[in-house]
Amino acid sequence: MKFDVIIIGSGPAGYVAAIRAGQVGLKTAIIEKGKIGGMCLNWGCIPSKALIESAKLYRKISKDAAKFGIEGIDKKSLSFNYAKAVKRADVIVTRLTSGVEFLLKKNGVEVIKGEAKITSENTV
Repeated sequence: MKFDVIIIGSGPAGYVAAIRAGQVGLKTAIIEKGKIGGMCLNWGCIPSKALIESAKLYRKISKDAAKFGIEGIDKKSLSFNYAKAVKRADVIVTRLTSGVEFLLKKNGVEVIKGEAKITSENTV
């Protein structure tokens, strides 16, 4: 297979570069051994921020609801369901990953599953 551009890894830098290369008409491939989006999108930044946001909302409701004029919340029965917070994070990750996959396809980027190795100046 011949490509103008081959990008190793589909993290934020990789997929942005691949999409842009495709947009300007270069025959582009991205090689990814794991999930599209890399560490940040699938396991790091995005899911952790989603979980933190759920925890912040719980804290805000449990401690500050009355300050905002919200009454009738029984703090004794209020609880944080970690499994549901994780499910919400998973939904967000799936939506964002699907968006990246769509943009790669839309811009003609071929996604190759596997590990890459640079074997010479112009060969991967």
